[in-house]
This record gives sequence, structure tokens and C-alpha cells, in this order.
Amino acid sequence: MAVKIRLTRKGDKKSPFYRVIVADSRAPRDGKFIDIIGTYNPLTDPAEIKIDNEKAQKWLANGATPTETAKQLLIKSGAIVKK
Repeated sequence: MAVKIRLTRKGDKKSPFYRVIVADSRAPRDGKFIDIIGTYNPLTDPAEIKIDNEKAQKWLANGATPTETAKQLLIKSGAIVKK
């Protein structure tokens, strides 16, 4: 089972709010997930990123691969150290 760290969309039309989740790569975007590791609100200025770095690092150590957007959020939160 390939596990990914990615975003799932919540919120109303034209007011997005995202959860950073760990899910099977075959699951649909807003479908079943394994764990919620944080949230992302792009509407606030600056954008609000709340990620549980401990959980994120545990999933990364277990082999979860983040998507490009999720990777940028993890870098900004400090879960991934940029090389």
C-alpha cells in the first residue's frame, strides 16, 4: 500500500480550507484517509499552517511520500528540513 501525505479540501464554494492528511494513494481526494496531521487555511493573511510535526515526521519515517504542495507546507512548518 503506497501512502501519501496530501491535502483534502473542506469549506464552502470560493472559501477553501484544507486538511493535511495521510491516505492511501488510490483513495479519492476527499475520500477515506488514515490520519489527519494538520490544517491549511490560505484565506488568512499570512496563510495559516498548523501541522503536528511529530506525527508528520513519524509518517515520513514510515515511508509516506508527500505531494508537491504538501511538501512545501511541511517545509514551512518545520517538519522537513530543506537541504
